[in-house]
Amino acid sequence: MPRRTVHLDSAATQTVGPALAEIRRELEVPGPFSEGAVAEAEAAAAAAPTGGLDATDVEFVTIDPSGAKDLDQALHLARQGDGYLVRYAIADPASFVTPGGAIDAELADRGVTFYGPDGSITLHPPVLSEGAASLLENVERPACLWEIVLDAAGEITSAKVRRARVRSREQLTYDEVQERIDAGTASDSLALLAVVGGLRQERERARGGVSLEIPEQEVDVDDGGYRLSYRATLPVEEWNAQISLLTGIAAASLMRGKRAGIFRTLEQADPRDVKRLRRAAHGLGIDWPADASYGDLLATLDAAVPAHAAFAQEATSLFRGAGYLAFDGQLPPTSEHAAIAAEYAHVTAPLRRLVDRYGLEVCLAATAGTEVPDWVREALPGLPKIMSRSGQRANSYERACVDLIEAVLLQPRVGETFDGVIVDLNERRNGTDRGGDARAADATSAVVPAGVQEGTVVLADPAVRATVTGANLPLGESVRIRLTVADPGSRDVRFELVTD
Repeated sequence: MPRRTVHLDSAATQTVGPALAEIRRELEVPGPFSEGAVAEAEAAAAAAPTGGLDATDVEFVTIDPSGAKDLDQALHLARQGDGYLVRYAIADPASFVTPGGAIDAELADRGVTFYGPDGSITLHPPVLSEGAASLLENVERPACLWEIVLDAAGEITSAKVRRARVRSREQLTYDEVQERIDAGTASDSLALLAVVGGLRQERERARGGVSLEIPEQEVDVDDGGYRLSYRATLPVEEWNAQISLLTGIAAASLMRGKRAGIFRTLEQADPRDVKRLRRAAHGLGIDWPADASYGDLLATLDAAVPAHAAFAQEATSLFRGAGYLAFDGQLPPTSEHAAIAAEYAHVTAPLRRLVDRYGLEVCLAATAGTEVPDWVREALPGLPKIMSRSGQRANSYERACVDLIEAVLLQPRVGETFDGVIVDLNERRNGTDRGGDARAADATSAVVPAGVQEGTVVLADPAVRATVTGANLPLGESVRIRLTVADPGSRDVRFELVTD
């Protein structure tokens, strides 16, 4: 499921630092690595592997958010005949991590990197994830090098992955790449990102897939105070994401051919969620033709428009229920990821997601025609449970951080009125939950009196999703609401319907 994140400046981070630390204690978010894991990581970093194909002549670049240090991917694109050659170098932490060692034991507990407003809690010790294993610029690094050939329409004609040594030429931000492409100053490789990314978007729509452009919540300085707003994503972010999706689709095909691996799966969207989204679109003033799918609508939205950004946040509900399917020997039935409309595997973020390291090993074996390593086969059955547990914990952490930030920034505005859209109802009587939005039904929610409804309201400005109460809440309608609670201690934000 796409992540909902919020970014703070240093001053705002200091303000909420103690509360963020309390959230980490409450949710048992992993802390520092053990001395044994750190020592093992430092030794591995000092003896970085040097084998594999020499691909240091390929002019790779990385494209990441500003300030990123855990660089998983570097790319280079070129024309090949009537089609294209996609070279995608993926960080290779497996070359540094000893199966069954001190690092490996802690990775199984962490599962993923945890992201918060004040920084990340890394999956691997930073000496690896932000150092020896990261594809930093102008240094030689071990990598798993994908070479994917596309035809003129952007369809995959062949794919392989091998261990290699690479050297990224530049660490670029999304803004920098977008500026170069728009100005016509991009390298041939970067210029092709718009071409290949665009073709893959077309192929996605033809398959019936959909990419959800999730705007990030940002805290902006406003007249000496702070306000919540949405940061629209850039086109280059979507093109870059298509390269990762392309690789995941190629990986799933290799795994199926090898009769071993682990797919990322997602069932079709719940019709109730689609119905709720239609109500949200109506209330936000977004035209959703009756004969258009949610994918058709999402492709027309502009995340720079606050109402569209709020709608995109609501659309994340369509991605709930994603999971993993591991197999070894006996092939599973066709197991498409509904949003991608193809079989798909996670292999492009091994510094930040545990499962990718195992998926890469299967694909390396498939390309080489060798056996899947025993340590991979032994781990496959347990990976879905590990990733489910870590994903839930990371999502809870990120959601709690967002709730905290919203409560802190809205606290001075209690009593003010805002415009919002009622997107869901959650009727409760005497503390009995009768279904509906999970946030509205959490332990911090107050008991709603008889005759009063509780629901979920979405605000475009400020960028907030919260609980609302009132008599006869007009589902799917734009309403005026008053902020009644913004409590950082409970991380609770509540509005009431304005009826006068």
